[in-house]
Amino acid sequence: METESEPYVRLATLRQLHQVMADMNTARSLADTLQTVADGVVNGLGYELACVNLVRPDGDLVVAAFAGNPAAEALITGRVGSRESWERRLSMGQHWGDLVFIPHTEGWILDDDDVPQWYTDGPAPRFEDEWHPSDRLFAPMYTPGVQGGACGELIGVLSVDRPRNGRLPGAWGREALQMYAFQAAIAISNARLRANMQRALVRLEREQQALRASEESFRQAFEYAPSGMAIAEMGGDQHGRILRTNDALCRLLGRPASAMRRYSFSDLVHPEDIGTLLRTSAEGGRAELRLGRRDGSYVWVSLRNSVVADAADGPRFLLTHVEDIEERKRRELQLAHRASHDSLTGLPNSAELRARLAARLCRRPTHAGALESMDAAYGHPAVFDANGHGFDFPGVAALEAYDHHVHTVSPDEAEPDDGTKGLAVLFCDLDGFKSINDRFGHNAGDAVLIEVARRLTRQVRDGDTVARLGGDEFVILADGLGRADAQDLAVRLRSEIIQPIRAEGRAVRVGASFGIGWAHCGMTADEVLKSADERMYVEKRSRPKQHRRAG
Repeated sequence: METESEPYVRLATLRQLHQVMADMNTARSLADTLQTVADGVVNGLGYELACVNLVRPDGDLVVAAFAGNPAAEALITGRVGSRESWERRLSMGQHWGDLVFIPHTEGWILDDDDVPQWYTDGPAPRFEDEWHPSDRLFAPMYTPGVQGGACGELIGVLSVDRPRNGRLPGAWGREALQMYAFQAAIAISNARLRANMQRALVRLEREQQALRASEESFRQAFEYAPSGMAIAEMGGDQHGRILRTNDALCRLLGRPASAMRRYSFSDLVHPEDIGTLLRTSAEGGRAELRLGRRDGSYVWVSLRNSVVADAADGPRFLLTHVEDIEERKRRELQLAHRASHDSLTGLPNSAELRARLAARLCRRPTHAGALESMDAAYGHPAVFDANGHGFDFPGVAALEAYDHHVHTVSPDEAEPDDGTKGLAVLFCDLDGFKSINDRFGHNAGDAVLIEVARRLTRQVRDGDTVARLGGDEFVILADGLGRADAQDLAVRLRSEIIQPIRAEGRAVRVGASFGIGWAHCGMTADEVLKSADERMYVEKRSRPKQHRRAG
């Protein structure tokens, strides 16, 4: 651009300047924009060399674009000058508005700083306004939208050299370069914004792809998991309602997915396990309980919960993992049954019998003097548990603990006709069993014991206990009986036992002796059994030997 006829400027020059600005604002990328800025200085403003120094995130300035000399471009593009050196340059020399001109008479002190430079050769100036090869002209570029330029944030510096007409720029040339630097700052800022948006879009697309991949992975892991999975609502009126189930859970419960969405786990759980479900913590909770199948049966499962929360603190869901533990539970129940039941007859064993009996009894002194001494020691009525341990509760608490226990009484301690009923303990010992073992072998003896157990069980009520104490001894616990009721029961049981029994292909007979004891609070389980055992032996000795068994 020629400046010798200022303020007259040819229309072609303005058109050329307008075109380079248009090109600067339509570049596709930040790199293209920077190069277009440098080219515009050469093509539109009439300088032979132009360099774009861009501020990096660390504050230093890098040569991001160069125009006018390929050799110089190859030498200094990409090189970095420190922010300190640039601030020194922009603070010295002559200030033409926002432009900084450092004449050759002052610039020699900059020859050794770290700002990348290209030295041009040429003759010394012959007149006052002629350009010297060592003159420097800088156009700082500030963030747009700030009036006065210098008050904005520096984003780069345009460095220009050797006007084509060989003269220092006049008023029009200076204004044009300052205006161009202002527009270049806008173009660079917009290009950066576009680049950041493009990077953000790329990141967003990658994140969305990763999210879709993650969702697909979760869907496949959920749908094809070998154990049951369910997603349920968390919180609100529909808390616990099942939203989604996988095939494994539908197969386990025999219910289609469409039907599962009508339920919550509280609708499916066994009535006895509803408390276990409610006590299970929603966040990381775990429980073992029974869920109902479509056919009305129940299956043991391990149920484990975890919370799935939206990243934006949106709806929270409950992810429930349901594992079939029916086989393990069956083995556990079998082991527990074996530990508490006789392996031959399947009846409760001695340990289980004592546990059931002890659960009905509380230990308390029965002698009036003992009660008085305990009352004096505790300051309230003395209360004891089944193991004989005292409850040292103050005042009303002790009375409440005492009152909440249903005390077991003995009809033997009551008047004959007052109708008192209690917990009868019938001790049964088989008569003539040893001779069967001796004559026919233990297999025959085992068959007799199994059949006796079956007959005893058949003759008692639901809720009564028939236990094998050991050998040929059995015990029956029957609650709510009076003395006459207990005696009638013993007669029925004896009549049932003496019927012929098939063992090892032959009919054999055994008799039975019964002792009736009564359990009441203040006794231990062993004391109750000993009492019934002693009465059994009294009954056995009271009958003639030939009447103790039949055949």
